[in-house]
Amino acid sequence: MDANNCFHCGLEITLKEEIIFDGKSFCCAGCKTVYEIFSQNDLTCYYDFQAAPGATPLDIQGKYDFLNDEQIVNKLLDFQENDTYIVSLFIPHIHCSSCIWILENLQKLQRGISISQVNFNEKKVRITYNSEKTSLKAIVDLLSSIGYEPYISLDNFDEGKKKIDRTLIYKIGVAFFCFGNIMLLSFPEYFEVEEFWINQYRNFFRWLIFALAMPTFFYSASGYYISAWKSIKSGMLNIDVPIALGIVVMFLRSVVDIIFEYGQGFFDSMAGLIFFMLLGKLFQIKTYDFLSFERDYKSYFPIAITKIMPDGKEIPVQVYDIVKGDRLLIRNQELLPVDGILISEKASIDYSFVTGEAIPIAKKSGDKLFAGGKQLGKVIEMEVLFSVSQSYLTQLWSNDVFQKKLDQKHKTVTDKISRYFTPVLLLISIVSFGYWVFVDTTKAFNVFTAILIVACPCALALTAPFTLGNVLRIMGKRKLYLKNAPVIEAMAKIDTIVFDKTGTITSNKEAAITFEGTLSKQETILVKNVLRGSNHPLSRRLYIFLPIVDSITLDSFEEVTGKGIFATIYDTTIHIGSAAFVGFTTENLATQTSVHISMNGIYKGKYIFDNQYRDGLKTIFADLSRHYKLSVLSGDNEGEKERLTQWLPQNTHLLFNQKPEQKLAYIAKLQEEGSNVMMIGDGLNDAGALAQSNVGISISENVNVFSPACDGILDAVQFAKIPFFLRYAKNAMRTIYFSFGISLAYNLVGLSFAVTGHLSPLVAAIIMPLSTVTIVSFVTLMSNFYAGKR
Repeated sequence: MDANNCFHCGLEITLKEEIIFDGKSFCCAGCKTVYEIFSQNDLTCYYDFQAAPGATPLDIQGKYDFLNDEQIVNKLLDFQENDTYIVSLFIPHIHCSSCIWILENLQKLQRGISISQVNFNEKKVRITYNSEKTSLKAIVDLLSSIGYEPYISLDNFDEGKKKIDRTLIYKIGVAFFCFGNIMLLSFPEYFEVEEFWINQYRNFFRWLIFALAMPTFFYSASGYYISAWKSIKSGMLNIDVPIALGIVVMFLRSVVDIIFEYGQGFFDSMAGLIFFMLLGKLFQIKTYDFLSFERDYKSYFPIAITKIMPDGKEIPVQVYDIVKGDRLLIRNQELLPVDGILISEKASIDYSFVTGEAIPIAKKSGDKLFAGGKQLGKVIEMEVLFSVSQSYLTQLWSNDVFQKKLDQKHKTVTDKISRYFTPVLLLISIVSFGYWVFVDTTKAFNVFTAILIVACPCALALTAPFTLGNVLRIMGKRKLYLKNAPVIEAMAKIDTIVFDKTGTITSNKEAAITFEGTLSKQETILVKNVLRGSNHPLSRRLYIFLPIVDSITLDSFEEVTGKGIFATIYDTTIHIGSAAFVGFTTENLATQTSVHISMNGIYKGKYIFDNQYRDGLKTIFADLSRHYKLSVLSGDNEGEKERLTQWLPQNTHLLFNQKPEQKLAYIAKLQEEGSNVMMIGDGLNDAGALAQSNVGISISENVNVFSPACDGILDAVQFAKIPFFLRYAKNAMRTIYFSFGISLAYNLVGLSFAVTGHLSPLVAAIIMPLSTVTIVSFVTLMSNFYAGKR
């Protein structure tokens, strides 16, 4: 490529001297937009803001100038901290797998975009970008230039969405009216009626049919032309390209037939084609809405938070019960579930959950806090500004920074199909046309159009998203909340399961706790207030066990992973945790689970816990041992070893006195030996092991803390269903591969009929959307069937 035209200003693009990365750099002579080319068919555009600030395509220049207003942008943003901004945009033109592929690769088109995530069901794309390298206006201009113009409204988003949806109804109505009347006027042609008055007015009726075809061609089908044209300009072909081409070919052929009096043309087929295509699109939309398979399964994310009542009482509530004005208590390592104002004197917030950068940001009283941040240090209080949808938290959890490198065979196949399907389809249609045009010209046009219409990658490409989406929904209803769809495929490959002990196979429910030592009433009050800021399972159990006391502000608070808590109140220094952490090492600790306490270096005693194991633990391990290698890791002493040995299968590997780094090393060693490992823990002392494992599941018992690197959250009450979830994941993958076979068979059979001239464009227009709906319905029924199997 030595020269081309810029899709921004239309002027010539010429080769620059410098080389960028592995490709060549091109620059527009007019607006100075920089292009980079890696291969003949892979053109990637980057805006050069220093050379051409705000360069935009000619047809949308000035339309979004209001996005230069900082106050307006702030209202649209989901998150802003330093130079990291996040925005969610409603894009009504999202309708197929090619759309998803293009919109999730925006970072290739725009410098400054780091992540873009599509919510297919809601037609939204969530974009994370660097405000120093690009702007919201530049992103909106880019989306508009490639055919995905967002709908932006600061007043009433839902109302705008409804208006846009009605446009499809209007187009269907116009197409149906024209199609019906064209069919009526074409009856004499169908039956080859030779009658005087019909012959006299034959040409008049043909031109009347032509007039009726115009609204269908120019209005009802306009969405296909716009999408196809912008897709071609962006260099990324979507499925609308062959559809638009087929419609245009039928229209032009029909115009030629009428002008030269070769016949009535194919206006009836064209109008019917457009009507059934639009009707199929509406049918697909309604089907998707009915099934509600969102790519981020947004309704089930389990976040609990502590709410401070007006009387000072602290109660756990679900995030969706939080309203503006509520006062929340946020402990160490807890997630901020909503936007709010900091009430406490100061806080240290880690926004790595949002940005991927684990750099704590200091906040002072009165500062705004954004949902998704994580509190580090002592307890803070905040006031809720407004509630946030759980989909936002789920999307944060799916941040690419925390994704594991998974081998997704089905995704590799569908990505390639989505990208190369259209060019291959165009090649097949042209070759077939070239053959048939020498045999039968009329049939050649029918074959050409039928091929363009009947083959569709959507049935194949949507098989995995809809199957996994339904599986995520069903698992969510049964209280296993997975980060995203790839986790299901990873679960299906698991052959080794490693359990943490404390808080995982043991329950956090009230159990017998006794104290050995001496603590005054005032010292007990201090211990209770220190424990208030911790989320460790033993801390929570002990905090609930101790009597209710007045809250005291801590001077300092630090929780050391795997060891304990260090805090100061007034002039008292308090250590709570393991014996070694508090400086007590003279006792044989091999028979008890204990929490030790020292104040100002003086040992005060220990709280002894009678471990309560989860119901059905023996049965669960017996079931899993038939198919998986099992291990139990614990940071505690070996006091429970004899008890566990009696309960668990003989081949279960037990390891005690394991530090967090040792748990991680054990997982890594298993993986080096070729094992696919699932780690099930509490997300605190085993966060590193959860991140290292192929699948990390965090157990939740009304606690708003987990590692963002974990792949799933299991409600503790559903612990006994772990064997079911693993079997269900395997069955889900079987459903996907079986559906792939059905989808490929449909495309091959459809193309074979079209290529051989045995399929009309009208029939192709009917069966194309039906194939997608059929596949979606099939995977839904199968995943529901497997969910019902015991």
